[in-house]
Amino acid sequence: MYSVRRWASRHARFFEAVYNGFEAVLTSLHPLFRRIGYARMDKPVAAVEKLVKGFLFDTKMCGSCTLGATGMVCPMNCPKSMRNGPCGGVRSNGHCEIKPEMPCVWVDAFAGSRLMRDGDRIQGIQAMVDHRLQGSSSWLREVRRKKGVPEIGDAAG
Repeated sequence: MYSVRRWASRHARFFEAVYNGFEAVLTSLHPLFRRIGYARMDKPVAAVEKLVKGFLFDTKMCGSCTLGATGMVCPMNCPKSMRNGPCGGVRSNGHCEIKPEMPCVWVDAFAGSRLMRDGDRIQGIQAMVDHRLQGSSSWLREVRRKKGVPEIGDAAG
């Protein structure tokens, strides 16, 4: 899994293009998702999402995906779960202070982001992880956001 994750980050531009196309397809399915019900669709879509993103990006399915902003690297793979950059304990060889055999997730993220067309997104501040979303579909959440459909439990819906 780890070697696939690193390979995916080295091909971040390709995956950025694939994701943009895939997002357009998912967004076009909004009427179907709305008819069936987003809540009802979440488990099956999350299962597919976990399979795909788990294999390619070793995602942790936090429900607040940032792959498009972090060089196609899941920051939740950081042993400290650092979401907005390295902790300061990155070794001189670019490896993690907690797991010395592992390159720092953020070293890979910055390298991957430099390959992407929208690579400056890595400079943005990522929201804290809402642990209530763990295991849910970020894909459906993004479709809802783009279509202005409030989440269940939001003040508007």
